[in-house]
Amino acid sequence: MSILYKAPKIVVPRFNEEAGFYTTPQRSELMSRIRATNSKPEVALRKALWHFGYRYRCHDRRLPGKPDLVFAKQKIVVFVDGDFWHGFDWRHKKLKIKNNAAFWIPKIERNMQRDREVTAQLESLGWRVVRIWEHELKKAEFGATVFRVVRLLEEDEFMMREE
Repeated sequence: MSILYKAPKIVVPRFNEEAGFYTTPQRSELMSRIRATNSKPEVALRKALWHFGYRYRCHDRRLPGKPDLVFAKQKIVVFVDGDFWHGFDWRHKKLKIKNNAAFWIPKIERNMQRDREVTAQLESLGWRVVRIWEHELKKAEFGATVFRVVRLLEEDEFMMREE
């Protein structure tokens, strides 16, 4: 698949142990606990949507970016993005990074760039893309976020019945 998004790729430097606080084994242990799939917010969203009767595929490798949830019939994909890793409120948060900023700032900016590329690819293939921030699946906003996805799915089902 060709990338339609033509911005120059952000280069992420290698992690510099001297600038970081942790040694390599310590950092490796911490990073191994961070989940790329099946995070708590993602699983909570999946359970809620399953409860409402929606069926989906998880992490479909045939699609760019391996979306967290794929609703093939409606051609809708859902990504649950971690606040730190995908740059929520990035203008303010990047100023607060003190340890090894030369690594972390380009790392997160590259993640954000990749998100834009994947979204553009999926949209060019005719998919609707929904991106949900991790904090939107916390207690206060959980119900509203789930209903936002349910409304989108119901709207799409209604449009399919009309045709």
